[in-house]
Amino acid sequence: MSDLKERLLPPRPASAINLRGDGGSRPSASGRQPLLGVDVLGLKKRGQGLKSWIRVDTFANTQVIEVDKFSMMRRCDLPARDLRLLDPLFVYPSTILGREKAIVVNLEQIRCIITADEVLLLNSLDNYVLRYVVELQQRLKASAVGEVWNQDSLELSRRRSRSLDNVFQNSSPDYLPFEFRALEIALEAACTFLDSQASELEIEAYPLLDELTSKISTLNLERVRRLKSRLVALTRRVQKVRDEIEQLMDDDGDMAEMYLTEKKKRMEGSLYGDQSLLGFRSNDGLSLSAPVSPVSSPPDSRRLEKSLSIARSRHDSARSSEDATENIEELEMLLEAYFVVIDSTLNKLTSLKEYIDDTEDFINIQLDNVRNQLIQFELLLTTATFVVAIFGVVAGIFGMNFEIDFFEKPGAFKWVLTITGVCGLLIFLAFVWFYKRRRLMPL
Repeated sequence: MSDLKERLLPPRPASAINLRGDGGSRPSASGRQPLLGVDVLGLKKRGQGLKSWIRVDTFANTQVIEVDKFSMMRRCDLPARDLRLLDPLFVYPSTILGREKAIVVNLEQIRCIITADEVLLLNSLDNYVLRYVVELQQRLKASAVGEVWNQDSLELSRRRSRSLDNVFQNSSPDYLPFEFRALEIALEAACTFLDSQASELEIEAYPLLDELTSKISTLNLERVRRLKSRLVALTRRVQKVRDEIEQLMDDDGDMAEMYLTEKKKRMEGSLYGDQSLLGFRSNDGLSLSAPVSPVSSPPDSRRLEKSLSIARSRHDSARSSEDATENIEELEMLLEAYFVVIDSTLNKLTSLKEYIDDTEDFINIQLDNVRNQLIQFELLLTTATFVVAIFGVVAGIFGMNFEIDFFEKPGAFKWVLTITGVCGLLIFLAFVWFYKRRRLMPL
């Protein structure tokens, strides 16, 4: 992997090497310190600046090229807004766009342009980009070996049995075009990355939630809050990828725009047909530079030319429609396979979110139960305080400055204390019976 990085990444510029050797930063005329590590002029001229791209062709050859934005737009026939999706300075959701000559893919770390002949990725130190390049090379080499083996086996079968010639001619090897293979690897990388993040989140979440149910503390609640925020962000990303794949599967026109190899073959076929038509005209002695007069040209040649053009157009349209339908089915099956994978990841995250919601409900129930117990204890304590206050009322009455014969009896204090205690106990039991009858507390 390190050798691949050294081979793919461009050499470090001298300005970056001598960045720390300038002797410190100098203040500007306004007295402000300049921004360190930010090339303001480069940001202003970012559209005209060169960018490093990793190019992988159909023969699994890898090359690092430096192309500016306008050259890339002309090369891939893309508008500027599509290239903006690949800019690492912007944050865009996952997107797959089918254009006339290219497919723009923005799936998590994989940001690339896929054409019928090459794949262009922004040069990056990300391991997922390097893994994508390595995996694409391996798939292309394996498919090339498989095609050669299939051709050799087909020739051998034709030599052995001439009666099965038509069968072997019709049973062509089932393989995807170059752009579909590159798109498949991008989808596989994105789905695998999201599924791995979902699995890591599950491994971290379930023990933490179980610990929170057994011990409710501020630390555990803060950890669950962070976990839930990560879950929401990951669910949003997975949902966007799923919606993008589903949108492609529901629109035949978008899928038809993505079979670039077939469109390239049709364009080449139409070009060869136009050249053969020009050769046919030149062989008939017609001048290609001067306009042909409809009066002087023979009617038979015009009728024959018109018939040939109509037949060729019908044949090309029928063949293109059949090929488009077949390729749309292949692409739809490919998208459906990864739609199942990303939908499984989304279901996993949905189950985790439901488990978090259930845990929150359980915690709320526990807190409500504790709150109810505190209210019941406060009610009993208030009742007991009311009963004890009776003693204070009796003491206040007998503490007044007046004379009574009851004070002269030696056991009067005991009788007053006993009667007051019995009355207070009866009042307390009456309150408890009232609470039980009203079901204010489980007694």
